[in-house]
Amino acid sequence: MVAPGAGDYRAMLNALARAFFTRLFTPVARLLLRLGLSPDAVTVIGTLGVCAGALVFFPLDQLLAGTLVITFFVIGDMLDGIMARQTGRSSRWGAFLDSTMDRIADSCVFIGIAIWFVAHQQDGLSAVIALFCLVTGSVVSYVRARAEGLGVEAKGGIAERADRLLVALVLTGLVGLGLPPLVLSIGLAALVAACLVTIGQRMVSVRRALLREPGQ
Repeated sequence: MVAPGAGDYRAMLNALARAFFTRLFTPVARLLLRLGLSPDAVTVIGTLGVCAGALVFFPLDQLLAGTLVITFFVIGDMLDGIMARQTGRSSRWGAFLDSTMDRIADSCVFIGIAIWFVAHQQDGLSAVIALFCLVTGSVVSYVRARAEGLGVEAKGGIAERADRLLVALVLTGLVGLGLPPLVLSIGLAALVAACLVTIGQRMVSVRRALLREPGQ
């Protein structure tokens, strides 16, 4: 008997969390549909909420408030998928829009953190690290998208989108509660390293998959 690996446990936890939030948000999704909102509209509203939380509150040195606003809209981001399933109108356009809006939202979070470091800490180095989080995180997502365009799956790694957001938001919120800004700087640096490892993991996975194909 083979013992389950870390990836198996993560998949199991993700499935349990998704089932919990689906049950929790289904009544809200039904209400929004009755009010005439479409899943696409909810996707865009959620992205605007995250961007406002990051680009309005963080530059104003309101880290905790911004983190709470972003967390609210990130959790609410599950609503569009539930609404699409409720209406039976899940589509490739919806998946494309959701993925694109996720990239915009993630970028705003790290841009907001970078602005805070410059405006309120006069810490250009940490601001650059935050921007490196943005860049490396985007490359992680690009590797997966490009691999899927080649017909190869490239999921997994130690710094998926949910991991990156969780680390960034938890540390930002804790600094907003009074922890030293150095905690956030170190956490972001570790996140950059984790993203680089994830990029390598996914590239190796894609390379191996393509080598197994005839003619490669």
